[in-house]
Amino acid sequence: MHVQIVTTERQKQDAFDIRQQVFVIEQQVSPEEEYDEYDHAATHVVLYDNGVPVAAGRTRTVDKETGKIERICVLASHRQKGAGRLIVEALEQAAIQRGLHKAKLHAQTQAEGFYQKLGYHTISDVFMEADIPHVVMVKEL
Repeated sequence: MHVQIVTTERQKQDAFDIRQQVFVIEQQVSPEEEYDEYDHAATHVVLYDNGVPVAAGRTRTVDKETGKIERICVLASHRQKGAGRLIVEALEQAAIQRGLHKAKLHAQTQAEGFYQKLGYHTISDVFMEADIPHVVMVKEL
């Protein structure tokens, strides 16, 4: 498996296809909520397994030192195999390369433990986003 920073329209479509499967189809998030104005400027990454796209995510700068990690998704076939960790690590590296010192994300509460294992700390109460409970988590990079 290898992570690719998206540089082509085909790779970007691979990321969108994974998001469609995980968020829109599995989790019933409306396409209007899933795809937003930040997609054009964010740094996207895709994890490929033998050439097949299996996970994706994006990051964007939200202030002078913070990268917001978003849209982390892994196809069901590749969950519990380290794919999510590889995506998060690639997005953190992309933020570091832009000179950012902190990562922030909105974690679904069911994934809070996963992010804690990667060094993230919860800094908010539970809130609803796309009708799914979330918490804000941060990490120093």
